[in-house]
Amino acid sequence: MARDAEQTKKRLLDAAIAEFAAYGIAGARVDRIAEQAKANKAMIYSYFGNKEQLFDAAYDLLVTGTVDAVPIDPEDLPGYAGRLFDRFWQSPEVVRLSAWHRLERGAEGPLPEQVLRAHRDKIAAIAAAQAEGRLPGHIPAAGLLSLVLVLATMWTAGNPDAASTRFVTTKKARRETVTEAVRQLVRL
Repeated sequence: MARDAEQTKKRLLDAAIAEFAAYGIAGARVDRIAEQAKANKAMIYSYFGNKEQLFDAAYDLLVTGTVDAVPIDPEDLPGYAGRLFDRFWQSPEVVRLSAWHRLERGAEGPLPEQVLRAHRDKIAAIAAAQAEGRLPGHIPAAGLLSLVLVLATMWTAGNPDAASTRFVTTKKARRETVTEAVRQLVRL
């Protein structure tokens, strides 16, 4: 029976995302990933190199998926923040892998090229809208993007302080708080 390499890679990445989200890079075990994926552990090394490279591939997949699913719209940053909030609510592993990346590789650790490119493109789109007067320029583009991202992730597992607050209890109210905060940031 011929193996379907792409299906095996997909199963391994899906299992890796779950494992890394739960345990981080150091705590993840390739044995559990292989078992969950119903694949031979050797396939991880064959397809991805090592556990760190598997993490990078899983993280890159989530980042790419998020960038594709939630493109930035500098004309509607509140809506963009709301759509990001929805994505992170539906796929908390995106924020969890980002948190593990920061924790285990340091805040200044190397980022995958896909992440860097996505941030550069978003900053450029915001800067262009600011230069054309469509967005206020009182916050530099990189800072404005950072604020939007922080607000969009405010009530995720990646931010336990805000996630534990009980003052804003429903998903709808939390989303509205995020979008209104961004709306206030970009008022002309």
